Amino acid sequence: MSDVVVKLRDHGPILISGEFVIEDGQGQPIDLAGKTNIALCRCSASKNSPFCDGSHKECGFVAENRAK
Repeated sequence: MSDVVVKLRDHGPILISGEFVIEDGQGQPIDLAGKTNIALCRCSASKNSPFCDGSHKECGFVAENRAK
């Protein structure tokens, strides 16, 4: 498996790139259709959960995570 990079976007989604597997709450893999770059929702407003659909822009989601 290649390197996986996870980025927390300010006031936005979690970006994941590389070769990875996303599992649902029952441990079943979610079909990523071969994608190696995805954005996961952090605001809980996405109508395409667990993926980001840009709803964070309208719902006022605020988050700035910094390395310590």
